[in-house]
Amino acid sequence: MQQQHNHFQQNMNHMGTSMAASFSKNHSAHELLDTHALLSGIVSTLNEYLMCEQYIKDPELKNILQRQRQFITDQYNITVESLKTGQDPSHPTGTYEMKISNEVQYGLTPSQPTTPNQDLSQLGDKCLSGIMMSCMKSLAGTMTIAASECTNPVVRRILQDSIPNYLEMAYELFLYQNHKGFYQVPQFSDQDMQIMQNSFAPAAGTGMQQQGGNMFQ
Repeated sequence: MQQQHNHFQQNMNHMGTSMAASFSKNHSAHELLDTHALLSGIVSTLNEYLMCEQYIKDPELKNILQRQRQFITDQYNITVESLKTGQDPSHPTGTYEMKISNEVQYGLTPSQPTTPNQDLSQLGDKCLSGIMMSCMKSLAGTMTIAASECTNPVVRRILQDSIPNYLEMAYELFLYQNHKGFYQVPQFSDQDMQIMQNSFAPAAGTGMQQQGGNMFQ
């Protein structure tokens, strides 16, 4: 009996290994190419964050950088893990939470024209936060493309769940720049804004209207 049990256990282990190996190959060519490009972009971003950190002077911006780098590193690790195994990662995708007011300051004020820096000593927090924001915007777009090409359901879910986090990190950096006066936000006049806001109206004949009331009643 013991010998039969051992033989059965060996067969089950072999089946489990075979299934895992088979599932790990459940990737399309487009998925692997786009995910490879995405992961390369994340590595480049982490390297850029590392270089930016030594030049940042504002403690608030440095704190944003450190929190974002930690979150990005974790998301990178679980993506690599699931890409290799085709299975759920060791822990789920987290949710990035910014620690800055989302109040936007509108309007333009005169300022000195921006020019390219000619020396590393000229790199200020405006430039560095701009580099970081560009990285986040780029990764959000690249991740969206990669997610749309994924055939492996686990990798697809990880990327889909991660897209809002990168948009949130880009938004956090925009808010930082806006609050510091680095990123000014123009607005239309009240009249032009009303015209733009009223340029569209709800479509007629929707399902709820045809049912003649609240569909949840």
